[in-house]
Amino acid sequence: MRRFFSFARITYSQKIFLLATVPLVLAVTAIAILVTVQSRQLADREIKSLETQLIEAKRAELKNYLSIARTAIVNTYGRAAPDDNAAKLEVTQALSSMLYGQDGYFFVFDYEGNNLVSPRQTYLIGENWSGLTDANGVPITDELIEIARNGGGYHSFEWTKPSTGERAPFVTYVAGLQDWRWAVGTGIFIDDVLLTVATARADVEARIRKTFVFIIAISVAALMLVFLSGLVINVRERRLADAKLKGLTQRIFDTQEEERGRVARELHDSISQMLVGVRYTLELARRRLNAQDTRASDNLDGGIDSLNSAIGEVRRISRDLRPGVLDDLGLGPALQALTDDFSTRTGIVTEFQTVVFRNRLDQEAKIALYRIAQEALTNIERHAGANTVRIDLKGHKKGATLRIADDGTGIEPPINKNTAARGLGLRNMQERIEQLDGVLRILSTRTGTVIEAQVPLTHMLPPEGKTKVSA
Repeated sequence: MRRFFSFARITYSQKIFLLATVPLVLAVTAIAILVTVQSRQLADREIKSLETQLIEAKRAELKNYLSIARTAIVNTYGRAAPDDNAAKLEVTQALSSMLYGQDGYFFVFDYEGNNLVSPRQTYLIGENWSGLTDANGVPITDELIEIARNGGGYHSFEWTKPSTGERAPFVTYVAGLQDWRWAVGTGIFIDDVLLTVATARADVEARIRKTFVFIIAISVAALMLVFLSGLVINVRERRLADAKLKGLTQRIFDTQEEERGRVARELHDSISQMLVGVRYTLELARRRLNAQDTRASDNLDGGIDSLNSAIGEVRRISRDLRPGVLDDLGLGPALQALTDDFSTRTGIVTEFQTVVFRNRLDQEAKIALYRIAQEALTNIERHAGANTVRIDLKGHKKGATLRIADDGTGIEPPINKNTAARGLGLRNMQERIEQLDGVLRILSTRTGTVIEAQVPLTHMLPPEGKTKVSA
């Protein structure tokens, strides 16, 4: 009991030390817990949204691949009878030859479960795989056939990756050729998506640990300062001790505010920016779901129109993410496909003219000019009210030039903050062309707008051999 009372009779300096340190420790502990909990919550939502976004991008890519495959075989399939074996052989050969990437291929099952096409895993061909399941018991063949019977859709399961021989998550998109009773599909492995998500999670954990270490270091430094200050305080200098205590308290508050400001800057500069992009993606996905959710019979016509718009939007987004024709055939065919789709979707007469580039532009220039064309067509569709659009792509001694002209209402200067957002697309164009050391010119009147993007000669690849290339 004596020890207790002697311990309770602490000195004045010790009281001051406790008075200064206890609030600091409590504040630092609360800040550390709050930052850790909020960071983990935000990180979990961010990573989940990133995973969803990446998988949706993979799905859109699959649907685009299958659309390309159906385009390649539509003439043969459309003219063939249900029992035309020659046409079937031609289609299976065409699909077998359509490989992409290290593991990309197309597969075909008939509705009885027999495999007809599997170019990367030929041991499947000619066998009946009804009842096939993956290691987790997920049905494969039967489910793919059922989806194809119902018009098409997605299915996920584990499958052996041809390039490594190991099992990995596999997302497929399958559609049915009903006249032949075939299920035609393709798939893509998403182990890279899972790796990206795991890497993002590790980065977030590292940031949280780093922030926690900073908090502990600052708190330890503050405690050490308080401790050293308390050693020199004595009873005979109470007034001086009071003044020092006030200064110490102010320093504690300053330290807390500084740490809060640093944490706020980190949240704004990293996680906040990501969440803005994720929020935009989720809102766009929600609008599409709402556009396709038509259950009332009296709104059937509107539902069909909305569904068609959603399908077109999915295809457009898939192409916008990374148009395969841009890498495979070059900028000219990619812009041709873009203008054809734009004309079909909007009804605006669109003309496209180019010269033979033979892929003379480097990758950065092709991507930049394609994105500029996308931004311009988007602005024309939303704001211009144009009836005709003309796009010209040509090469010359100074490099390459993309010219986009319309007969719309022109670009109006922003009146207030609400209309200033219209300039975002133009700023994106300017930034893309500046990265290439190019020039962007915009001429706008009440009778139309002309956008001209010029890429310097440094982004033109040398011709192969002695082949002469136009413009």
